[in-house]
Amino acid sequence: MAAAAAASVPAGTFPSFMAEGTLLCRRGEYGKALTCFNNALKLRAGDKQCLVARSKCYLKLGDTENSLKDAEASLQNDKTFSKGLYQKAETLYTMGDFEFALVFYHRGYRLRPELQKFRLGIEKSQEAIVNCIGSPSSVKLENKEDLCFISRQAESKKANQKLQDKLTKDQKWTRKQEPVRNPKTERQLLGELYADKAYLEKLLRDEDLMESSTKQGIKVADLVLSGISYLDTRSEFWQQQKPIYARVRERKLRQQRWMRDKKQKPAEVGRYVVKSMEDIDMLLTGDCPEESCKKAERVLKTIQGWSDDEVPNKNELIGNLHSCIGNAQLEMGQMEAALQSHKMDLEFARQNDLLDAVSRALDNIGRVYARIGKFQQAIDTWEEKIPMAKSSLEKTWLFHEIGQCYLELNKAEAAQNYGQKSLQSADEEGDVEWQLHATVLVAQAQVKLKDYRSAILNFEKALEKAKLIHNEDAQKAIISALDDVSKSFIEELHRRREETTVYSLAEGGFSAGSTGDDNLEKRREGEESERSAEHRGGEKQKAAAAAAGNRTDHHGTRQEGGEGRGEEETESKGEERRGARQKKK
Repeated sequence: MAAAAAASVPAGTFPSFMAEGTLLCRRGEYGKALTCFNNALKLRAGDKQCLVARSKCYLKLGDTENSLKDAEASLQNDKTFSKGLYQKAETLYTMGDFEFALVFYHRGYRLRPELQKFRLGIEKSQEAIVNCIGSPSSVKLENKEDLCFISRQAESKKANQKLQDKLTKDQKWTRKQEPVRNPKTERQLLGELYADKAYLEKLLRDEDLMESSTKQGIKVADLVLSGISYLDTRSEFWQQQKPIYARVRERKLRQQRWMRDKKQKPAEVGRYVVKSMEDIDMLLTGDCPEESCKKAERVLKTIQGWSDDEVPNKNELIGNLHSCIGNAQLEMGQMEAALQSHKMDLEFARQNDLLDAVSRALDNIGRVYARIGKFQQAIDTWEEKIPMAKSSLEKTWLFHEIGQCYLELNKAEAAQNYGQKSLQSADEEGDVEWQLHATVLVAQAQVKLKDYRSAILNFEKALEKAKLIHNEDAQKAIISALDDVSKSFIEELHRRREETTVYSLAEGGFSAGSTGDDNLEKRREGEESERSAEHRGGEKQKAAAAAAGNRTDHHGTRQEGGEGRGEEETESKGEERRGARQKKK
């Protein structure tokens, strides 16, 4: 039993499964991502973030039932979990339960009114409901009498249908030969098809054409008559469905509705804005920044021409479009223009107290400053954004970018501090990829600080994380960096060893000097004793001593003398040294 239980537990950690599943979702590999989230839930059952992620996978795979189950499970312990509310609303909308979806969109909007996705969800749910059942204002039910007349009406329709079925082909033809209607009435019934019928009737008057046939042997007259007959049948059908008086009333109602929509058109505005923003994002992500910028500028002009009544969140949309224009300009390399666009976004956001928009604008302004090399301005901008960060993942990215700027400014200690903050936030989020980036940043800062031992340890940790997410490029770069740091570390150790040796010699200089003097004295005494022994030796030693009589002293002057003089001086000096040694003893 224990072995079976151990086998069911997946090999890995909860953060690694979450990170891998999220990455697979972004790539569109929802089946593989589903497996990762299943393994993560085995390690941490009931995790609401993981349940929402798995619900998204189920929804992408078309399994709305399991998607709804996971979304509801994420709300079991926390009814105010905004991601769970949004995922449940999205699932219900996909299932066609627009009314229930609208309820949960409203709940999420009350909890997080700053999130635009809830507002858009409300608009699309309302639009779907209107498309299904019509506008509530057009439906007026009255219950003044007994409703049994409905059954009688249905019975009469069945009787009329039976009579129509009994009509013979001759009777139907005679009905079609009835006098032609008033041209004005015919035009109203047929609409655009009236011109086609008039053309066919004109062809009937061409006798030569009517007598001709097609290549298949079909008479042209039969083709023309069948077309006219079809149009007559359609006009009769439309006459029954919408009589002329009903068409006149409908036209008046349509004009009134058009005038009303012209004054207030929230649904139309919502559809236009949503569609336009989707097109702008799609063009930007599809490597078409120029088209994205042009589209955003056109939409901006359109929205600026609308009144505040027509677009309640007009200033928010204008700021958002400035942000889109700035992002496109940044991709095109137009740095100054991008900076001005993002500053316009920041100005609109501050004027209207839109904290999310302020955070977005500061984020983009910091990016532009970093791209043009103004790292201190980027740091100041991003540090202003720090209190506005709402998620651990956002803090991870923010701390990492600030630390990278400090590293560019050669402020390694500050870079190390922000790298450690980024790593802490990445651990809280469970994002392995950002753990990798933060660890590399810390290691780079430690190399700048010449803390090679810590840098090597952090590079090794980063290498493990790169292997975990199968990032081969990162593995190669980290291995190369490890080699460089190891060489620097070894050179540092050699340099320290040499400095220690020199310092030791400098400390022991005095004692070494005195010892050298004693040794020198002993050497001199030995030489003198050897000389005296040679002097007392045989004739050869006397001859060698005599030959050594001509020498140069330490002053450089020549000394000359006979053999006896040298011997007397040598004997007297030897006796003096022996007496001195006896006194020392």
